[in-house]
Amino acid sequence: MEGGFETKFPAKEFDSVELGINNFTNMEETGLGKYGCSHYRRRCKIRAPCCNEIFDCRHCHNEAKNSMECNPLERHDIPRHEVEKVICSLCDTEQDVQQYCINCGVCMGKYFCAKCKFFDDDVSKNQYHCNGCGICRTGGEENFFHCNKCGCCYSKQLMSDAHRCVERAMHHNCPVCFEFLFDTMKDITVLPCGHTMHLDCLKEMDQHYRYSCPVCSKSICDMSKLWRKIDEEIASTRMPAAYQNKMVWILCNDCGATSHVQFHILAHKCLHCESYNTRQTRGGPTASCSSGMAEMVR
Repeated sequence: MEGGFETKFPAKEFDSVELGINNFTNMEETGLGKYGCSHYRRRCKIRAPCCNEIFDCRHCHNEAKNSMECNPLERHDIPRHEVEKVICSLCDTEQDVQQYCINCGVCMGKYFCAKCKFFDDDVSKNQYHCNGCGICRTGGEENFFHCNKCGCCYSKQLMSDAHRCVERAMHHNCPVCFEFLFDTMKDITVLPCGHTMHLDCLKEMDQHYRYSCPVCSKSICDMSKLWRKIDEEIASTRMPAAYQNKMVWILCNDCGATSHVQFHILAHKCLHCESYNTRQTRGGPTASCSSGMAEMVR
């Protein structure tokens, strides 16, 4: 050949290379999907460094060690980054944390993170390790960014919107179910105010007609249509003569402004942003705008 060269392998050497590739493929696929727990499909178990017991994964450990049957003084979570030993599910060989079994050579997890000591055979989750979070996330690294102030990963779709930072936004419990959000396996949603909660918990709130953040009480969606309906209800609901000149002070949960408004049994409208997501702070039905003095209403 002009301008190049050609390399030929002996037939036996080529067969040896092909055999090695086939063996590697077999080790990748052997036992795939047949081992693991309800949390992860994986071909190994872990030895918990805290109690020296063997579990399928850290979630299995935490559920067992924090159950109601356990002594409250002995309940604990596993320090995930301190796991040092894993047990191959196929040959039961205990060994240091690594992706391939030192005895049978099987792949113990198609996704493997040496930093988190984490194994998972279901790579369709698009797992990746976030150095900022210090743990593995799902959804694909190309689809998320790490916010240093919030201390967690968010979808890149929020970068084009007005992302509102809340310091350590996910380093707390869900305000509805009280499960710790930072390493939860459930889907999380970010409210317009910046606070976070489980998506399923938000849907449950919607079923109970709750449309304000459980943390700061700000509206979680556009409520303008409801405000117009309340306007109509208030206009058609006249207050008794004794209350028609009564004034109260209110605080708006949406904009934070205070207003001095006429008392009404249905709702009080913020004079600044026209929201009805308000709370009465003082005045009550005894505060009169005409006399400025408290009087008893009978």
